[in-house]
Amino acid sequence: MKSVFITFDQAYYDRIITMLDHFNCRGFSYIEQVKGRGSKKGEPHYGSHAWPAMCSAIMSVVEDEKVDPLLEELHKLDLATEKLGLRAFVWNIEKSI
Repeated sequence: MKSVFITFDQAYYDRIITMLDHFNCRGFSYIEQVKGRGSKKGEPHYGSHAWPAMCSAIMSVVEDEKVDPLLEELHKLDLATEKLGLRAFVWNIEKSI
């Protein structure tokens, strides 16, 4: 099992939920408002007057074989609109109950 942590501009929410459904990644935790700044391109997401956009984040624990296809689709989405910002990180899950 792997944990996939996805940070994204709030505009991506519906598309990411649809993507998780498509890959049968049923369980996830959603954090609606996250502030941050990407390391490569795009605008900061601070929720301020100067930088009003906000990010969100989703963490989902998925089977190993679903990780690469999910990351590929997320990467395609990011490339289509790079300035919005989308990143995904993967960790090993050692144990769960």
